[in-house]
Amino acid sequence: MNDEKNIINILGIKVPNLKREEVLKKINDFLSDSKSHQITTPNPEIILRALEDEELFFILNNTDLAIADGMGLKIAAFTYGKNLERITGADLLKDILKLAEEKNLKAAILNWKGSISNNNEIEIAVKKFFPELELTVETINRDGKNFNFQKINEFKPDIIFTNLGAPFQEKFIFHNLKKMPSVKLGIGVGGGFDYLTGKLPRAPFFIRYIGLEWLWRLILEPKRIKRIYNAVFVFSWKFLKWRFILPFLYRPNVACLLFKRDGGKIKILLVQRSDQENHWQLPQGGTDGEKLEKAGEREIREEIGTDKFKIIACYGNLYKYKFKDKLSKYNLPYNNTVGYKGQKQGLCVAEFLGQDADIKINFWDHKAWKWVDSGSIISEVHAYRKEPAEIFLEKFNGFIKA
Repeated sequence: MNDEKNIINILGIKVPNLKREEVLKKINDFLSDSKSHQITTPNPEIILRALEDEELFFILNNTDLAIADGMGLKIAAFTYGKNLERITGADLLKDILKLAEEKNLKAAILNWKGSISNNNEIEIAVKKFFPELELTVETINRDGKNFNFQKINEFKPDIIFTNLGAPFQEKFIFHNLKKMPSVKLGIGVGGGFDYLTGKLPRAPFFIRYIGLEWLWRLILEPKRIKRIYNAVFVFSWKFLKWRFILPFLYRPNVACLLFKRDGGKIKILLVQRSDQENHWQLPQGGTDGEKLEKAGEREIREEIGTDKFKIIACYGNLYKYKFKDKLSKYNLPYNNTVGYKGQKQGLCVAEFLGQDADIKINFWDHKAWKWVDSGSIISEVHAYRKEPAEIFLEKFNGFIKA
């Protein structure tokens, strides 16, 4: 993806510290090879959403190029002693359109059905600035269902722009680039085309330069006050807490021991982490402020994709450990992802009541699952997980005997 030495970590999202000319060179390289590439433009609002949406979190950290958009990211970078150059989505949109015209490439604009600029307005605006660019504008729903890929593929675009807004545009591109084999570059641009059509007036240059574009947007669209409050104030507080407070604390976590009865034997579910080969463990996750039982129920449901289980027992504060360099997520040390220095774990025991076909793991956390005899758990889990697994298994065996 990017040179890891040049990465700034903002609430667990990897943002490369690149100058404008470096970004344009990378984009030019993307457009010159035969592979497909995705660009994302994380801003404070998108990063906050990613904290609640693990799929978006995964996509942002696995994109080919993430470009910082938002004054909040620039301020966050200052806490690392870095001067992060902010490149707005509206400016980047024009840069890519200009490159496409110069290189005689085709562009397809997938215009959200609810956009304030219609297809005709977008096409007229683009042609006004880039008259030689060959393009098509197609309507798309936010869920991407029933989209006419055949029509797009007949046009054979080199670049795809979507304006579905986060997280819809990022997810659509991530899951559908391979369905459009001619596309070399896909990018979500939010309201970028609305600036181009004039439906949304941009803030004066000086307002943008000093980072007060959010105030300009608030004056023009008072109904955005909640979104702007989150992007400016909530983001700032969460980042400062993540950067300067959480590294001294342990993250409340719940391990989930899901078992089933199979021919008189007890089998326990293990999952394999998607980011590390042969790293098997019990399903687990942060409690996110919930009580242990509720957090365990949520975590199992999210990780196996079904609610066909029953919580049997929960035990608090069984194990505490510090994160080590060997444990990582999205190619970052784990503490650089969640902010905490370690975890304090409780345990939820649950019985699986469904069929194996009901289990559907999510790709961003795990790449495999298996049932293991209860007596083989310690030998099957990753070395990093053996000590807590012994504690959890002892609790489970005591419960089963009782």
